[in-house]
Amino acid sequence: MKRCRLTLVVSAIILSLMFCSSIGSAAQPTVKRGDYFITVLTGPSSGIYFPIGGAFSTFIKTLGYKTSATATGATAENINALLTGQGEMAIAMADSVIQAVEAFGAYEGKPPAKDLRAMMGLWPNYCQIVTTADSGIKTFADLKGKRVGVGAPNSGVELNARMMFEAHGMTYKDCRVDYLNYGEAIDQMKNGLCDAAFVTSGLGNATIRELGVTKKIAFVPVEGDALKNLIKKYPFYIEATIPAATYGADKDTTTAAVMNIMLVDVKLPADVVYDLLDNIYSTPGLAAIHSSHNTARVNIIPETALRGIVGTSVPLHDGAVKYYTEKGMLK
Repeated sequence: MKRCRLTLVVSAIILSLMFCSSIGSAAQPTVKRGDYFITVLTGPSSGIYFPIGGAFSTFIKTLGYKTSATATGATAENINALLTGQGEMAIAMADSVIQAVEAFGAYEGKPPAKDLRAMMGLWPNYCQIVTTADSGIKTFADLKGKRVGVGAPNSGVELNARMMFEAHGMTYKDCRVDYLNYGEAIDQMKNGLCDAAFVTSGLGNATIRELGVTKKIAFVPVEGDALKNLIKKYPFYIEATIPAATYGADKDTTTAAVMNIMLVDVKLPADVVYDLLDNIYSTPGLAAIHSSHNTARVNIIPETALRGIVGTSVPLHDGAVKYYTEKGMLK
């Protein structure tokens, strides 16, 4: 009789556990992953958008999604491509996304990009104004009359350059400006045809390091009143430091930084975005993405998931809202 009672108790416990387990499973999104193609829009092969975006695509493929990573001109091109249905995920700088959503700055006169949706925060982009130690350029004012690569027209880098000039009370008319992407500008620096280049990127940029093979690198600081003016007018900037050891420079350099974020197609179902986030922030997901670049390892963590997004005019995708709310990261 005792053995019979024990069997009944054990059976009841097992059934209870199975019931609770089924409730937990039902609460999770059910996604037919193979039905969806996720194109990840990255950046030039010379920058860090490309390897990190590629790691996202590679990991997403292991989940059963169809996917590819596409090299692009980075932020501005990615925003336009996402809005015109040419991708499902896209890396972009938060400042440019805010300008697109609010239709100001480089997007003034255009319809507000109300269909842009954020998925997660990534890493800070440092405004690295690179020159060489023998250029004689020590301050921003020293750029006057110099040949300066400011980025491709209306790119994220070029938008940053405009704001930097404005914060210092200068305009492009003060320099000999070339609208070159930073890879092209640094190639020109190697040949003595350019004096400085704006590189808005994560630290450890491969193109800058390549310049350091043949030239002694130096950076133009953004500091003092100019930095205060910049942050006051454009609060998506933060003060940051380029450590001397990163590129073998002689000293640390004060500059400004802005967060990169991952945008996602507004038309993707909420359950798909939830599923992507749930796996990206898993141990295997983070390990795969962290292996792509040291910048990813240091910055792409749950603690930065909402940095550069919450408090701005950029809305989260419904699937991201659900994920972050359930995880207690968003109230």
